[in-house]
Parts: sequence; C-alpha cells; structure tokens
Amino acid sequence: MDSTWLVPVSLAFGFLVGTGLVSLMHFAALRGERAHDVVNSSVPDGVDAVIDALESAGIVVDPSNVVVKASPGALAFGLVGNNSLVHPELTEMVNRVRRSGEALTDEVELSRGPFGEANIVLSVRVARLGSRYVLLLAEDRTESHRLDAVRRDFIANISHELKTPIGAVGLLAEALQAASSEPDQVRRFAKRLTKESERLARITQEIIELSRLQAADALTEAEIVSIDRVVSLSLDETKVAAEANNVTVVGGKNTGALVYGDEALLVTALHNLIANAIQYSPRGSRVGVGVRNSDGVVEIAVTDQGVGIPEDELHRVFERFFRTDPARSRRTGGSGLGLSIVKHVVENHGGDVRAWSQLGRGSTFTIRLPEASRAMATAGDKR
Repeated sequence: MDSTWLVPVSLAFGFLVGTGLVSLMHFAALRGERAHDVVNSSVPDGVDAVIDALESAGIVVDPSNVVVKASPGALAFGLVGNNSLVHPELTEMVNRVRRSGEALTDEVELSRGPFGEANIVLSVRVARLGSRYVLLLAEDRTESHRLDAVRRDFIANISHELKTPIGAVGLLAEALQAASSEPDQVRRFAKRLTKESERLARITQEIIELSRLQAADALTEAEIVSIDRVVSLSLDETKVAAEANNVTVVGGKNTGALVYGDEALLVTALHNLIANAIQYSPRGSRVGVGVRNSDGVVEIAVTDQGVGIPEDELHRVFERFFRTDPARSRRTGGSGLGLSIVKHVVENHGGDVRAWSQLGRGSTFTIRLPEASRAMATAGDKR
C-alpha cells in the first residue's frame, strides 16, 4: 500500500475504534443508571417525612415488593421483616393493586407474631404511589372488635341474669293468684315476690350504673374529695347490713387524704367492697377499713375474715357477673356486678384496685388513687 494512504486509514480506524468505545461506555452508563433506579430505595419527595410521622402503619414497596420504607407502627405490628411484607394477605393486596391500578380497601385479621394465637385486625388501604411504588396504610381495629365482642357478651349475660328474677316474678304472681284463698300462702309468696323484685331492681340499677361508668364523660363533675368522708359515708350505708349479719365493721383514723374525682362514685365503690366483705364473712367476725397515703398515692383497704377466694379465680373477680360462690349469691341476691363497678370507678379516677386472698383466712381489696395536691385543693376551694 502506498504510504500516502497509510496515515489517513490509520486515523480513520482510530476514530472508529474511539467512537465505538465511547458508545459502549455511554450505553453502560445508561444501563447502570437504570439498574440503580431499580434497586434504589428512595421514594418520592416528601413521602419519607409523611411515613415517619404516621402513628399507624405505613409501608412503601417497590416493583419487586421490597419494602423501601416502613413507619414505626408497621414494625410494631410485625408487618415487615427482612425488607419484605411478612403476611401473604398483604402481599396479595399489593399485587392486585399493581395489576389493576385501582386503590383497594379491606379489613384483614393477621397473626400478631410467629408464636401464640393472638391476632390483630387491621383496616388496610393499598394504592399506587407514582408509577413504580405501592403505598400500604393500615389502621388497628383490634380494640374496636374486642369491644364489640365484650358488648355482645355483656348483652348475653344481661339476658341470662335478668331471665331468672323475671321468670320467678311471673311464677310467683301465678302462685299468688292460685292461692288467693289461703292467707298463709299469699304472705309467703308475697315475701318471695318482694325479694325477687328487689333483686331485679338492684340488677337493673347496677347495669345502668356500670353503663354510665363506661361512658367517656363519667367524671363530668369531678372535684376535690375527702377520703375520710368517703369512708364515713360508706360505713353508714353498710351499718344495717353489718348488724343484720352480726359483723363488726371497724374504720381507721382520719388521714386528711384528698383525691380529685366524684364523691358519690367513690362512695359507691367503697360501699360495694364493704358490702361484699360483710356478705362473705362469718357471723361474729370483723371487717376492717383502713386508709393510708404516701408518695402521692392514697390507698383504701377493706379486709375481712371470710372464706377467701381460690387462687385460680382471684384474677376473675372483677369480671362482670362473675361469682366465686353462685349458690350463696343467689341466696343473698348478689348480681355479680359489684366488683366490676368498683374497678370501673377506680379506673375512671386514674387508679387501680388490687385483690389478695387466702382460703380460710379472708381477703383484702385495696383501692389505689392518685392523691390531690394541697395546691389543687386550694384552687378548687376558690372556684
């Protein structure tokens, strides 16, 4: 080849090789950017801040269903693990939204964790977030479902508990009509009819009281309350029952303790504890009512010398309609709501109630309430 052509050919060849290399590098860079976009965990601007601010569960997943963002609530519910959705039900909802492009809302019941049988009920909303991501929001509905179940059980219990006295009243009324010519029988049936009607009235009143206590505005008339006065009023209200059962009720010395709340409700709660202690105490025994306050806590303890409560039943004594001795409750007319009312009154006052018992040695029920400061009491006097 003529040497005059060698230089131009070499230059052309070098240009082609250089252009090819630059093109390959450019295409490699574009492919790298696309790969980076696929695996990049970033989400649209502002979404990170919103997810972090959510109290409920919020999750963002990419096209491969990899979790790129999750709120603290989602982690607390156990919805996310190893950067993926734990529950297949949620994954299926995400896939349906990705296929259809339409938002989806559903209520699902999921296991709370890998162990045990506890479940959570979530109201889940799934929607597309831009062209690549899917957003999942979940609100906890477990408590509302639990309350619905409690409400259904409560209604069923009420129906069962009212059936007995209502049926007894009907039968006794028929018996009275049939025995109208026998004065002795009439008096006997009338006495039993009075007893059943009183029981019915007591159950109805306690159901109304318990319903009121479960309302959000149960303490609309809260004020400074003297615990010494609460004890005094409760002892006066149970004096007749104590004398009838030959039980001595002893109160402790005044402490000057004050709490913030509703005096009538606190008297009702303490009255129920003292009445229960009297009911389950043997004749000739003593019931003690003591008050002490320390470290900002006021404690009112009611101690009896009764039969006691079995250890395996102690944790159930505050349940509605629960009775440790059903036969005795039927004889005395107990409704099984007294301790449940105590619990709700105390909890509405920001306190708690505890029970200790030993078979054959008696029981102690202790109401614990936050003490009202003197400054609060002074402010209350000025109103």
